[in-house]
Amino acid sequence: MTKFIFKNFTFNPKDDILSGLTVALALVPEAVAFAFVAGIDPLVGLYGAFMMGIITSMFGGRPGMISGATGAMAIVMVHLIKQGNDIGLTLANPIPNLGLQWLFITLLIVGFIQIMAGVFKLGKFVRLIPHPVMMGFVNGLAIVIFLSQLDFFKSGAGDSKSWMQGSDLYVMVGLVALAMAIMWLLPKLTKKIPGALTAILVVAAITIFGKGLIGDVSTVGSFIKDGGGSGLKGSLPTFQFQIFGLFDSIKGHWGTIISTASLLAAVGLIESLMTLNLVDDLTETRGSGNRECIAQGSANIVNGLFGGMGGCAMIGQSIINVNSGGRGRLSGMVAAIALLCFILFGSGLIEQIPIAALVGVMFMVVIGTFAWSSFRVLNKIPLSDAIVLIVVSAITVWQDLAIAVLVGVLISALVFAWKNATMIRARKRIKEDGTKVYEIWGPLFFGSTQNFQSKFDIKEDPKKVEIDFIESRVSDHSGIEALRSIADKYLELGKEVKLTHLSPECKDLLLKNNPDFADVIESSIDDPRYHVVTNLLDKEV
Repeated sequence: MTKFIFKNFTFNPKDDILSGLTVALALVPEAVAFAFVAGIDPLVGLYGAFMMGIITSMFGGRPGMISGATGAMAIVMVHLIKQGNDIGLTLANPIPNLGLQWLFITLLIVGFIQIMAGVFKLGKFVRLIPHPVMMGFVNGLAIVIFLSQLDFFKSGAGDSKSWMQGSDLYVMVGLVALAMAIMWLLPKLTKKIPGALTAILVVAAITIFGKGLIGDVSTVGSFIKDGGGSGLKGSLPTFQFQIFGLFDSIKGHWGTIISTASLLAAVGLIESLMTLNLVDDLTETRGSGNRECIAQGSANIVNGLFGGMGGCAMIGQSIINVNSGGRGRLSGMVAAIALLCFILFGSGLIEQIPIAALVGVMFMVVIGTFAWSSFRVLNKIPLSDAIVLIVVSAITVWQDLAIAVLVGVLISALVFAWKNATMIRARKRIKEDGTKVYEIWGPLFFGSTQNFQSKFDIKEDPKKVEIDFIESRVSDHSGIEALRSIADKYLELGKEVKLTHLSPECKDLLLKNNPDFADVIESSIDDPRYHVVTNLLDKEV
């Protein structure tokens, strides 16, 4: 265990500690806001951020990456919590907040699914996500973060919120602009102090000591109270023994629990692994996707057992951490522990932090997150890639990240399959003995089978035909079936056909399908090129 914790523990203790404190301050309103979105107590969101943060920072696959309660998962939780609460009130012995208890049970399943994803090494598949999808992801997420901050420019509570006007708006805009200016200018003067932390402290000092001049401003404390909470003050998370006695309440509703758990697990892993990829690019290092899956799953199980909201990696806070110098595990651990200390001991001070300071920090995160280069390259990349980039960005804003990434990967895969389907070629030549040779070039798979079959003039071909795969490979069952169909047509006409330079796995599949193919496949080929290709294929497998 100590090996996992102390590997990459810290590269610069001062930077890790200061960046961790900065992240902790930024985590408070985010965790509270997402708890309100899910319809649960703010402390549940804060506990969730603490437990996600401490476990993933210690055991996760990406030092410096921050995890906590997230909006993407909160949106998925809403229906489950509401349905559970409604059912809890209709029971013979009503159970208040049953939806929250269902959430804790669901998180146990979420954690199990995510751990299994890591055990079966599914995390590596994030490396297959195309670059246009990544660019669309960061652009869409930057827009989502920006839009979420605009809500802080409204006053009032619930449905009665309205845009600020007059002096309230001017003060808010001025403080946000000041925070952004500090974060932009300070790194040009010195990098020893994180710009985000300095901006928060300076703006907080102005609002606290200059209250008589600028009047009341929205703070973390007022934000919590406006949302229906009572404050940050809480105790340590406690073990949720009661959830093990509530399984009877789920009878007839396991479908909802399991489907919600599957969606939460997928959303959490996609967002976490995409964030891991992004932080990899920022730090020019490489994290472990499979290890991150296991850490995320373990953290969600602990959340379910100890009454947290659960969550996943947070791109905004991760970028704040990395840009503030937090590259080791210590930074995430400091952020999580500091958050818990705020809950236990520092609630009065943290509640005085102006929302404007945190909004300014998040606006700078938006500027740093958005791939501005996408505008420059949009007319220089293939049209299909440009469409994927725009579609992923739009769906991330319109729906959610998981759907956007899946749609983007699907479009990219279809475009790739279509392009490869048109690449198959057949060079034709006649040997001295009259044998007609079809030299196949390009991949033979489900998308190219029709083009492949159109290359052959079966009725007009001579008695002997050879199909050479030295520059091709049969990639799937559709390709094997197409090849079997062509060979059968030649055999039905009484012609002799030979298949040469087939890969070993293709031979095995053809023989399993029809043992008579042993007479058609040419295995002993005196061609040095064939042995080189075969060895390479064996290594790939």
